[in-house]
Amino acid sequence: MAETILITGASGFIGRRLRRALLEQGHDVVAIRRPGSPPAGEGRTVESSYDDLEQLSAIAREEKPSRVFHVAGVTKGRTYEDFARGNVMPTRNLIAALEAEHPELERFVHVSSLAAYGPATPEQPICENDPRRPIEHYGVSKLEAEQVVEDADVPWTIVRPSGVYGPGDVDYLELFKAASKRVNLFFGNKRRWFSAIYVDDCVRAILEASAHAETVGKGYFLTDGRPTTWEHFQRTIVDTIGKKALTVDLGDRLVSVAAIAGELATRIDGKPRLMNHQKARMSFQDAWLCTGDRAREDFGFACEVGHEEGIRRTHEWYQDNGWY
Repeated sequence: MAETILITGASGFIGRRLRRALLEQGHDVVAIRRPGSPPAGEGRTVESSYDDLEQLSAIAREEKPSRVFHVAGVTKGRTYEDFARGNVMPTRNLIAALEAEHPELERFVHVSSLAAYGPATPEQPICENDPRRPIEHYGVSKLEAEQVVEDADVPWTIVRPSGVYGPGDVDYLELFKAASKRVNLFFGNKRRWFSAIYVDDCVRAILEASAHAETVGKGYFLTDGRPTTWEHFQRTIVDTIGKKALTVDLGDRLVSVAAIAGELATRIDGKPRLMNHQKARMSFQDAWLCTGDRAREDFGFACEVGHEEGIRRTHEWYQDNGWY
């Protein structure tokens, strides 16, 4: 049956595809759009700042959604306060508005991150029962947001995607662009391990988790279950593009230099850079791995798209849309 669904972050990489999937299911999808943010696209839109509790309360009271998908967040910032303002405060205020104005809410789905738990080892992927030990500002803010959700007086589910790639992504895009120019570039991470998931599988997992009774009050890692190294993943990109590429490994020392340069540039113009000390610390870890066992056991989730197929689809999308 058609529902009224509220979604945040609908103009982002995951949010766009999640919104489209909900619309295709026939739901009335309402996106919260921050003033000045990009248009969210299809469906209805309401405008509100996340620090405007009164407006958020009005949205909850008037729309009365059956489910809320909280996808919005920030991945770049200079200080912890930047991340808290982008990840924790919106979660806290959105929860407060729903608790006060719409206690009949059926599910609040919070999209978090593997970073809230911190790194693993190549031999032992993180599972949901492990202690949460984030190592940088972004991960700490995602953990704090999770704790806000866990204390909420609404039915909730938390999902924690691993590395999400696919059509429309701007982070993995740089690897594809480099390979298209015959360069296979590593940032000291060539033999380090990570978990990943293709965006359409990620969206399907979020939707399935949101509708299953077993998932209330629980959190789930989302991964395709195929741990990989950056060397193997990027070799697949190079092979898919079909050009011989020069392998360049900057190594940890040059990554540290790049982090210093990023910090200095940010001090000059105030704009957060993707490469800084916080991101460098993440890249120095041997493994960002998680297990998807709980998602499989509780709501039967299994990925449909492996790395080779996902990378092929992503490459074709980038080409068709003129991204390189």
